[in-house]
Amino acid sequence: MGKQPLKKGEKVLFMMFGLFLLVVMIGYAALETIRIRSDKPIFVQRTHFDFSPEGKKGSELYRTAQCNTCHRAVRSGTSMGLSLDGIGSKRTLEWIQSFLIHPEDIYGAPTIDHGTRPKEAAYVADLPKENLRLISIFLSELRADPGSSVAKAPPPGRSPFIDTMIGNFAPDNWKEKYQDIREKMPSDPAQQDAHE
Repeated sequence: MGKQPLKKGEKVLFMMFGLFLLVVMIGYAALETIRIRSDKPIFVQRTHFDFSPEGKKGSELYRTAQCNTCHRAVRSGTSMGLSLDGIGSKRTLEWIQSFLIHPEDIYGAPTIDHGTRPKEAAYVADLPKENLRLISIFLSELRADPGSSVAKAPPPGRSPFIDTMIGNFAPDNWKEKYQDIREKMPSDPAQQDAHE
């Protein structure tokens, strides 16, 4: 029994898929060529860090404890768990340290990997308290600019995008119940970090 030839519709479908794949490959090659040859980054980096000596030691302990097998921090690691870049702009040092010691109590709900055994990251709470303190300092020094995807605060000033989203999706009585957080924020970006 011989192979049945492709029907006209199947040929068109394969040709369309091949054309799509070719366009994707050309686009990827062009983007990578531009990225490699460019003197400026293509994307603005909105997370940053300035480690203290304790934060540097915490960074080493973070890697030694293999936290980066699940989490991404300082733009390395995996994305199986939460990305920790910018967490210092969302959470206080005390909150982070308390979470590492008693995750489910601080989080207020069951967690996926942190907590009691047999959860995979249960070992974190058993690390020496000094190591947890240093890891917490490291994480608290991972900062994000207001308005970045990992920041607690929106961008300073007015944002047409946010205004449009609020106008389209917020209920009519929203303004009566809630105050726009941007109205309480300092307009000076230097004061922004202190406000958080």
